Amino acid sequence: MWQKIKPRAATLRAWQLGLLVLMFLFWDAMTRPGFIAPFMFDNDRQASFFFGQPLVIFERIWQWFVTDADIYRHLAVTLAETAMAFAIGAGTGLAGGLWLALSPMASALLEPYIKAFNSMPRIVLAPIFSVWFGLGMGSKVALGVTLVFFIVFFNVYQGVKEVSPVVLANARMLGASQRQLLRFVYLPSATSWVFSSLHTSVGLAFVGAVVGEYLGSSQGVGYLILQAEGTFDINTVMAGILVLTAFALVLDGLVGRIERRLMKWQPKAGEVEKL
Repeated sequence: MWQKIKPRAATLRAWQLGLLVLMFLFWDAMTRPGFIAPFMFDNDRQASFFFGQPLVIFERIWQWFVTDADIYRHLAVTLAETAMAFAIGAGTGLAGGLWLALSPMASALLEPYIKAFNSMPRIVLAPIFSVWFGLGMGSKVALGVTLVFFIVFFNVYQGVKEVSPVVLANARMLGASQRQLLRFVYLPSATSWVFSSLHTSVGLAFVGAVVGEYLGSSQGVGYLILQAEGTFDINTVMAGILVLTAFALVLDGLVGRIERRLMKWQPKAGEVEKL
């Protein structure tokens, strides 16, 4: 019985916000002198040196966005790289997954090569992309595309492959053309797989942009984090991580809104139980 109890949306948001506040309070208490340092660190080192201090981190974020207002150009670069990598990687992954899933000959021919590329640790391609595309946005976008593409590709490929053969047979008996099968059978079947992969790909698109900025750039949030690491400024590093996390959640929320609009036909868990 208790498994079916679900709080109202407002109550759930309040609990989630409360949990977040508790996490930051614990973080702040942990980094204060005498709380955890005597048990884990030497007496001449403080926990705040390793974990940062939430109040200082929020002050740094305030300076970035309000007082100094100098993060916007860096943030714009990182978001542009992320958005382009996400769009290109998701688009090519969707097209490639549909094509190979519907082309048995091409799938059999290219399968070992696709698995080989997917098995490659693609982060090591970052220096190569820097040589090919330079230190501008192109190398960061290329790295992000390689991270996003395979996630979307394999989910779409699997989603199309798992279309019910009974549904396909009935649609063909009713005279459905290949285009109609694609629109009304294959794509709806793969939609849930597509959005599942898109939610995962949001973070990977940010990873591609930030790692590329680490290896060579003069702007971007990854560049700010790299500069802070060079001076052991853990508070600025944590501030950059929080900013990137917040914007990744915003992008993931946009994907979620699109998903809810396109998946209205799919019954919710509660509606299935009532049936």
